[in-house]
Amino acid sequence: MVVGTGGLSSAMAAKAATTTIPIVLLTAEDPVRVGLVASLARPGGNLTGINFLNTELAAKRLGLLRELVPGAARVAVLVNPANAMNAKTTLRDTEAAARAMGLQIQVLNASTSREINAAFASLGRERPDALFVGGDGFFNSRHVQIVNLASRHAVPATYANRLMAEAGGLMSYGSDIADAWRQVGVYAGRILKGAKPAELPVVQASKFELVINAETARMLGLTVPDKLLATADEVIE
Repeated sequence: MVVGTGGLSSAMAAKAATTTIPIVLLTAEDPVRVGLVASLARPGGNLTGINFLNTELAAKRLGLLRELVPGAARVAVLVNPANAMNAKTTLRDTEAAARAMGLQIQVLNASTSREINAAFASLGRERPDALFVGGDGFFNSRHVQIVNLASRHAVPATYANRLMAEAGGLMSYGSDIADAWRQVGVYAGRILKGAKPAELPVVQASKFELVINAETARMLGLTVPDKLLATADEVIE
């Protein structure tokens, strides 16, 4: 038997529930920093898996947004406070990157569908130049709502998951989640054949995707730089 988990909270719950059943995790957080494993190379215990790094890519994603919206001075950052560690990491990294770029940050919090609506109502009043949506499972589940609200308020927005860009979001940059889940399956198979989780190093994602929705860019009156077009893994027309 092997338990597979997606996200930090489920991994923490599984770890607390058993010290014997093998667990293969998929998480955006550094599993060493949050205490899930002893080290990436030698996890120890009954848990190993894949770290897909999306929260740690925040600075890179903010830089790509700045390239697409070079005149931006104020950026709103939407995080989910119910996912406290994820939100803390996202804000820490985006605020540090924003200072380096000379950007002002406005924090928006949302943990429910109603709070997402309220956050965008605030965004409509404050009129920031761009929106940075934190990588979060709840936000992924509400991707249609978030993308539609960003479109309604005509705010250029960047996301961590490509499904947002596919739904009409301006751009996404993050780990290839399908590849990360494939790696989870590979590890589960190895454990079922006798491998010990303690001896399987935590894999850090190495495949990242930049997806740009060119149609949305045109609707927002943005010209996508040739450099971004050339480096994009997919341009949605």
